[in-house]
Amino acid sequence: MRIYTRIHKAPVRVLRISRRRFWLRVRRELLILKSALTQEKQETKEMLAIYKRYTKKQASAEELREANKQFADILKGLGLGMFAILPLAPITIPLIVWLGKVVGVDVLPSAFNAGSTKTEKKDKD
Repeated sequence: MRIYTRIHKAPVRVLRISRRRFWLRVRRELLILKSALTQEKQETKEMLAIYKRYTKKQASAEELREANKQFADILKGLGLGMFAILPLAPITIPLIVWLGKVVGVDVLPSAFNAGSTKTEKKDKD
């Protein structure tokens, strides 16, 4: 602490500001995660409704394709969920996402990809 006081004139203030900045960043990230999970939940409900209509022969081929894409998103999420039980999950999951980007494979569900969300596409139309 003695070295830190020589570098900064107000070390306590600097620590408070950095701590506040950290918690604001954590809160922002959690809100982004919440909105992505809400979007996935809504898309999954739509998928189930489409499959229900498909069993009654009332769904179109385009709706069925969208439902199948959402089902693939659910399987992607389950695949990443398998790595969540590993002891080093905070390290392995970002590593898998990074390796997926390097190889060109989309590992994350569509709601977690910024810029490619279905609600943004619907709003533009």
